[in-house]
Amino acid sequence: MLILIGYVVVILCVFGGYVLAGGHLGPLYQPTELLMIGGAGLGAFIAANNGKALKATFKIFPKLRRTKKYNKTMYMELMAVQYKLLSKVRREGMLGIERDIDDPQQSALFQEHPIVLGDPMLMNFLTDYLRLMVSGGMDPMEIDELMLHEIEAFEQEAHIPVDAIAKVGDAMPAFGIVAAVMGVVKALSSADAGPEEMGVMIAHALVGTFLGILLGYGFVNPVASSLERQAKEAEKMLQCIRVTLLASLHGYAPQLAVEFGRKALHSTERPGFTELEEYVRNAKAGATVE
Repeated sequence: MLILIGYVVVILCVFGGYVLAGGHLGPLYQPTELLMIGGAGLGAFIAANNGKALKATFKIFPKLRRTKKYNKTMYMELMAVQYKLLSKVRREGMLGIERDIDDPQQSALFQEHPIVLGDPMLMNFLTDYLRLMVSGGMDPMEIDELMLHEIEAFEQEAHIPVDAIAKVGDAMPAFGIVAAVMGVVKALSSADAGPEEMGVMIAHALVGTFLGILLGYGFVNPVASSLERQAKEAEKMLQCIRVTLLASLHGYAPQLAVEFGRKALHSTERPGFTELEEYVRNAKAGATVE
């Protein structure tokens, strides 16, 4: 939604300012130049990437759309789930959560937190490393190293479409110049045209430069930046899980382990110590009732 609002602001300010300055929108409508700029951008995008990068780019949009929900409420839910799991481990041992992590959809514990349960990326990361903890065949350092490698792999994979889109955005002004040059060539080839007609053709040609810059910096590059921010949000969620589980592996009580996870969050989304303690206390009361 924010990116759409940003697009509206760009359009209103650029074209609205042009109209207020006395300009007319008619000469700016140049579909052939849009075809040249957009087609060249698409062709360059296809030529610069392999099949894996192309698929990753088209798949990243629905995959990262859910990261818009990675807010304070989501963090609190995630930490409440981890607290309940770690508390159950403390009461019943590691095997006590085996059924929960083997079939989370049927777990009463996970069903109490549908927001977390509905996020495949978080659930896969959390349950995979809980299974390793249940197996008991790895020490904390090895598990931590494995988590770091997976988070790094996620970051690199998420950056592929970001980089691909950003490079297209950076190239759009150059394609705008190409369209403008083509327009100038067309104008100069009409040497027998009058000054008024020649002026109109030159003006139409210059629209290509304008459109290339506007599309690149006003529309394409913001998409890349938005995807990069969303990838960082997803990475922060994984870091929160990593820090919490690692603290538990080192013997800290569930409430303290969750506090470690709280410290891994951005300050703008991080709940206060008392706020988290109260939320965890409510989660603890719910777990006790069970």
